[in-house]
Amino acid sequence: MRMYHCLPLVIWTCMLHTVDNSPLQAKDNSHLLKTIVNLTKDDGKMLHRTKRGWMWNQFFLLEEYTGTDTQYVGKLHTDQDKGDGNLKYILTGDGAGNLFVIDENTGDIHAAKKLDREEKSLYILRAKAIDRKTGRQVEPESEFIIKIHDINDNEPKFTKDLYTASVPEMSGVGTSVIQVTATDADDANYGNSAKVVYSILQGQPYFSVDPESGIIKTALPDMSRENREQYQVVIQAKDMGGQMGGLSGTTTVNITLTDVNNNPPRFPQSTYQFNSLESAPLGTHLGRIKANDPDTGENAELEYSISEGEGSDMFEVITDKDTQEGIITVKQNLDFEKKMLYTLRVDASNTHPDPRFLHLGPFKDTAMVKISVEDVDEPPVFSKRSYLMEVDEDVKEGSIIGQVTAYDPDVMNNIIKYSVDRHTDMDRVFSIHSENGSIFTLKPLDRESSPWHNITITATEIIFVSDNPKQSSQIPVFIRILDINDHAPEFAMYYETFVCENAKSGQLIQTISVMDKDDPPRGHKFFFEPVPEFPLNPNFTIVDNKDNTAGIITRKDGYSRTKMNTYLLPVLIFDNDYPIQSSTGTLTIRVCACDNQGNMQSCNAEALMLAAGLSTGALIAILLCVIILLTLIMLFAALKRQRKKEPLIISKDDVRDNIVTYNDEGGGEEDTQAFDIGTLRNPEAREDSKLRRDVMPDTIFQIRRTVPLWENIDVQDFIHRRLKENDSDPSAPPYDSLATYAYEGNDSVANSLSSLESLTADCNQDYDYLSDWGPRFKKLADMYGGDDSDRE
Repeated sequence: MRMYHCLPLVIWTCMLHTVDNSPLQAKDNSHLLKTIVNLTKDDGKMLHRTKRGWMWNQFFLLEEYTGTDTQYVGKLHTDQDKGDGNLKYILTGDGAGNLFVIDENTGDIHAAKKLDREEKSLYILRAKAIDRKTGRQVEPESEFIIKIHDINDNEPKFTKDLYTASVPEMSGVGTSVIQVTATDADDANYGNSAKVVYSILQGQPYFSVDPESGIIKTALPDMSRENREQYQVVIQAKDMGGQMGGLSGTTTVNITLTDVNNNPPRFPQSTYQFNSLESAPLGTHLGRIKANDPDTGENAELEYSISEGEGSDMFEVITDKDTQEGIITVKQNLDFEKKMLYTLRVDASNTHPDPRFLHLGPFKDTAMVKISVEDVDEPPVFSKRSYLMEVDEDVKEGSIIGQVTAYDPDVMNNIIKYSVDRHTDMDRVFSIHSENGSIFTLKPLDRESSPWHNITITATEIIFVSDNPKQSSQIPVFIRILDINDHAPEFAMYYETFVCENAKSGQLIQTISVMDKDDPPRGHKFFFEPVPEFPLNPNFTIVDNKDNTAGIITRKDGYSRTKMNTYLLPVLIFDNDYPIQSSTGTLTIRVCACDNQGNMQSCNAEALMLAAGLSTGALIAILLCVIILLTLIMLFAALKRQRKKEPLIISKDDVRDNIVTYNDEGGGEEDTQAFDIGTLRNPEAREDSKLRRDVMPDTIFQIRRTVPLWENIDVQDFIHRRLKENDSDPSAPPYDSLATYAYEGNDSVANSLSSLESLTADCNQDYDYLSDWGPRFKKLADMYGGDDSDRE
């Protein structure tokens, strides 16, 4: 037993010789220690000092004390206590004052309450003795321990009140199922109070339990889930090593046998009978068959199949995963006239067989399925599922492009009549011979507008004497229109081409490409050449790039806008298909001012270019001016409508020739700024474009036909032609006018262009026809259509 020494020493100049410990045991379970310290000085005198103290052992106390008195623990005592009541004992620490109390006069310690080791097994306390008079400690404070001794007062308890476990069926003996655990709150280091032993109270002979580990195991071999699935096992845990008098606790374990695939499927009957119409569509369900499997889950999943042999190509079986049934369906079209009865062999097998049980036999079963085909009146059948026909787009109307054939599959073999479903041929482009199925055209074809025609042909059987309705069927016919080279190539877009005034010879100014509506099988190939009428252009050259494009190249250095601001370059384009198609495209090339880098600066659009660079304020000012100008024009027009129209000639006396001078001088053939020189160079005057000069025309801008520069023009003939038209024009006003054509040449033979010198100048003209023109010309008829005396 270990002893603690509490020895306060007063040391003068001394040397420690011995320490003698002599334990003295009292009846109160405490030990008094007396220590004598001998100190020797240099003079040889022996000093004796006696120090009283105490040594503590551990105190032990039984738990769950049931006596009527308080439980005695022990007694504290010191040699300083003379029994005169001058000392006072004080106890502090765990439970001091409420669990443990001390008699301050005698030092006796008692337990005031019943203690439970499972709540607290160890208490640490401190004791001291105090002089009542001085209040000083006569001994240093000492610490001691009170341990609670265990008794078997707690039964074993399982971690769960109910356990759930499972084990595969057909498991061998000793297969572990689950482990149960029980704990005992008693002290495992003191006796056998906490030593637990397991035993089985319910569940034998199917299961057993290991007494020490609590592992539950199977006790019978090959237990079948199909015979019994659920088991309830009761396990007991007992302390004291299972001896008599020990405490115990129980728990329940529910054990389920899980399924394994140890049962093959079986059909409940060996033969099944179904019927089907010969007109049944593909995929039609004829019936269901099912094989039984006592297993569950994926172990009961089945797969049905038709064995090779009769009917395997006409029918198929589909497995319904939800119901585990086999569905017999139609795979091919049935024909009563060919076969009326089919006998199938249908197999049902497990999809997840367990190799451990293959020795029990094959995990599949077979049943016979008989299918009877019933006769129906069938519609005509075409020789093909669809037809594809090809025809050239230039085929003549009424030409046969192909033929469809159909027959009656029934025994009667009725006559077939053909027709076109007009819902698929709204334009009535095609028709069909009703007896032989020949398809022919009714209208011209155009691949560029409709490259494909998809029509539907109907075949109807003709029944002379029968109660059954007429049967018919339809078939799609796809007609492809083959291309014929009937379109000439043309420019792919409108080109805005310009050439700089400072351009050099050989400079590329434009790359052109073309398009063709035709679609030749070998692809497009285009060629570019100058027109034969103007093979050599002095200004530009056409270079074929051999890739369906052409480049426009300058042929001289420098161009002048003052001499010619626009050039017309005709380009001959032709393809390489048969027959060859060609066209002439005219490229308009403007002469523009450019900078040194070749960027266009001005092409007779200085005002537009300047406007593009104006500031926001200037644009607003211009916009305001335009608005004011439009307002003035609208006011002027409103005032003009209110004024009464004046007659063409105010007075009868004002009959005279009027000469209108335009003061416009032409600049020669090179001047193209002030007028369109093409007007003088148009030898083909359009007779249907005459306008009355006394009436405002309906359209201000007239579309003029551009005349190539290379045509040979006789200006003198043109002027004479215009002069004759003016003389004979009945819509012209009844007075002469002078028109300046702004044409200057060398020694013009046109002479005067005035109508004053016309051949009608020497004779009077008959104006009686003015009376036939209606009320609008009544005034003129009165002025010019009267007799000579009136006119005079």
